[in-house]
Formats: sequence, structure tokens, C-alpha cells
Amino acid sequence: MDAIVLLKDDHNTVERLFKDFEKAGDRAHKTKRDIADEVIEELTVHTWIEEKIFYPAARAAVPQTKDHVLESVEEHHVVLWMLSELTGLDPKDERFDAKMTVLMENVRHHVEEEEQEWFPQVRSAMGRNRLVELGEELAAAKSTAPRDPLKVPSAHE
Repeated sequence: MDAIVLLKDDHNTVERLFKDFEKAGDRAHKTKRDIADEVIEELTVHTWIEEKIFYPAARAAVPQTKDHVLESVEEHHVVLWMLSELTGLDPKDERFDAKMTVLMENVRHHVEEEEQEWFPQVRSAMGRNRLVELGEELAAAKSTAPRDPLKVPSAHE
């Protein structure tokens, strides 16, 4: 699997979780907590592999993506802090659903920019073989990536 396909698969997984959260009823506190916990893990691992492996490779292959990468890292920063706040927040707290809604809006915006604006540039610059190699690196790194949002470097930058 190439790197961009892997990252898009992650995006799709998170979007499915978001839709499940949106469909859960107002009183589905346990379900919402379980979904939020999955979202926290998925997005934490995803941001870590992007920042450690994909973004540096993308910048090297397509130097003009520098601004997109820097903006993406800043978007990660906001998302990671929201994830860390959701980690300890009781799903019955009146801010829980609001925080998840803002998180979903931020992530959806981020995904749209990546997939529409600069993944195509990276794909054409890197070529299939390099993307497959990079995809293998990303897949392997998932098992050792942190699960705590505040362990991702951009959370503190």
C-alpha cells in the first residue's frame, strides 16, 4: 500500500467514527465515550506517523509544499490538545459533544486540504515506488507510535 493510500484509509476510518458519533443519541454516553477513545487513538497515531515520516519526505520531494506542511502541523497542534482534553472528559459533561463537534470540523478541514491540495503534488513528485516504500515505513511505525496525544511533538510546538 502506498503512503497516500494508507493516510487516506486512516482519514476514512476516522470519518466513519465521526459519523457513528453523530448518529449516537443524546443519551448514548458509553457509546460516545468508546467512539471518542477510538478517535483519540486513531488520530494520535496518524498525526505522529505523518509528522515523523510523511511530512519530512513530502517536503523533501516537493519543497513548495513547505507552507502546507507547516500549516498541517499547526492544525495537528490544535487537534492534539483537543484530543488530550477529551481523554479525561466525562461524556455526560455538557462540553463533551461540543468539543467533539469542533474536533470533527477541524479534522475534516485538515483532511480536505491534504487530500485536495497537496497529496496530488506529492504523488506526482514521488512516484509509485517511493510511495510504496514510504507506505511500508508508515505502516511499521504505527505499532510504536504513541497513544497519548501529548506525546506527539507538535502538541508542544
